[in-house]
Amino acid sequence: MSEPNTLVTRDWLAIERTKLANERTFLAYFRTFVVFLGTGLTVLKIEFFSDLKPFGIALLVMSPIILIIGIIRLLRVKQTIRKHYKI
Repeated sequence: MSEPNTLVTRDWLAIERTKLANERTFLAYFRTFVVFLGTGLTVLKIEFFSDLKPFGIALLVMSPIILIIGIIRLLRVKQTIRKHYKI
């Protein structure tokens, strides 16, 4: 019989899936950051969109905030996984 703290293969695979899901979520935040940054810069640089300058500035302000939220979330979930499973 196994010890109470011993994880079976199924449990290790579940932990790995959780880690990968966490990384995928961070990549979604990163993609959103890149799109906001690129769209904001495009709106500010192209004369045709001169009426949308406040929108471009708003996108540029929001983009690093989104990235920071993604990084904080990635690190917190990573820490929670380590603490919960004592890895």
